Amino acid sequence: MAEVELIMPKMGESIMEATILKWLKKEGDAVRVDEPVAEIATDKVDSEVPSPFAGVITKILYKVNDVVPVGKAIAIISTTAERETAPAVDVPFVPRAEAPLKTQGAPPAAAPAATTNGNRFYSPLVLNIARSEGISMAELETVPGTGEGGRVTKKDILQYVKNRGAVPSPPAAPSAPVTPAAPAEPLRMQEPPTPPAETGADHVEIIEMDRMRRLIAEHMVNSKRISPHVTSFVEADVTHLVLWREKVKEAFEKREGEKLTFTPLFIEAIVKAIKDFPLINSSVDGTRIIRKKDIHIGMATALPSGNLIVPVIRHADQRNLSGLTREVNDLARRARANQLKPHEIEGGTFTLTNVGTFGNVMGTPIINQPQVAILATGAIRKRPAVLETPQGDVIAIRHMMFLSLSYDHRIIDGALGGSFLRRVADYLESFDLNRSI
Repeated sequence: MAEVELIMPKMGESIMEATILKWLKKEGDAVRVDEPVAEIATDKVDSEVPSPFAGVITKILYKVNDVVPVGKAIAIISTTAERETAPAVDVPFVPRAEAPLKTQGAPPAAAPAATTNGNRFYSPLVLNIARSEGISMAELETVPGTGEGGRVTKKDILQYVKNRGAVPSPPAAPSAPVTPAAPAEPLRMQEPPTPPAETGADHVEIIEMDRMRRLIAEHMVNSKRISPHVTSFVEADVTHLVLWREKVKEAFEKREGEKLTFTPLFIEAIVKAIKDFPLINSSVDGTRIIRKKDIHIGMATALPSGNLIVPVIRHADQRNLSGLTREVNDLARRARANQLKPHEIEGGTFTLTNVGTFGNVMGTPIINQPQVAILATGAIRKRPAVLETPQGDVIAIRHMMFLSLSYDHRIIDGALGGSFLRRVADYLESFDLNRSI
């Protein structure tokens, strides 16, 4: 009977480690080919590790909550099957046209790994955290690492950031005297001070953030720190859009097997407007503007847990309404079932969030870094409105909605942001009531 290793799979081009959330098998359990053995989590998505072999779990090498580098064995399986030539445990991944952009002005990385002059390895995740916390490469060299070969892991850098206030920083230069007027440190996310114990604790409930909520919180704080946010609003008369959908939705579902929601119709209008104003589809790298030629639309999706995830519709400009509808519905279903793959939440160039789903009429969304704009659609409500006709102005009941666009004022001024938002509204208002499906 041969012994084979169950390897921590590669979960995406920029992911170097994953956390074991739960073992689905214990030592001595039999396992079938492709049967899930463990649940793991990265900074981007949760997933399962299937077994590429049939056999018996003879040894589990890591405990729950251990952080394991990609490529390391996490368990030993005894099996009589011959080892396959190609590893079957890797989570499917679709390469992106570009590497993820760093958020603090560093040039894009050429590969998922980076080293310093001392030839010390740093993963992109560690480098991103260091940049967002204002940690220089010289200071990063002083961070003790517990990974293989002294590598600094995510746990190491987060622990260092947590304790940073209590640890003296290395001096900027030996000859520079320390004075009370020294420059302030860069703004960085810190844990709030522990509140004093409450005497009347019978009427409070302390809820610990789960892992995803902590990541969302950090991502939102970083975005507000990185991008000067501006939000513009327009009101749109979407009566033709609403009436057309009501007219065709049953026939559409019968033909396509999918329900036609407003989301793919909104995405259609956004894609058209991006083609008119391509700078909206950009990111910022220091003093450089990276204008994206591919249009990948992120779709903010609420999860049953109350958290939020943003699956990405890749090449949205190359899909017709039927294709957009299938993709929107599929991603939404699998997002709520925690079945998304890492590449399905990466690489977005613009994000749509539909606050109208919750009955809200408008919102001021936070930009999804490294993008430079995000659009929110409000609830569609019937309201009296003034219509201009050849015979004069009349008051009629119309389907109205608010659209809001938050954008990065470093590269998008009010004229561009407002014009783009108005163009999206124009496309929705001019929807062809006689359009065929």
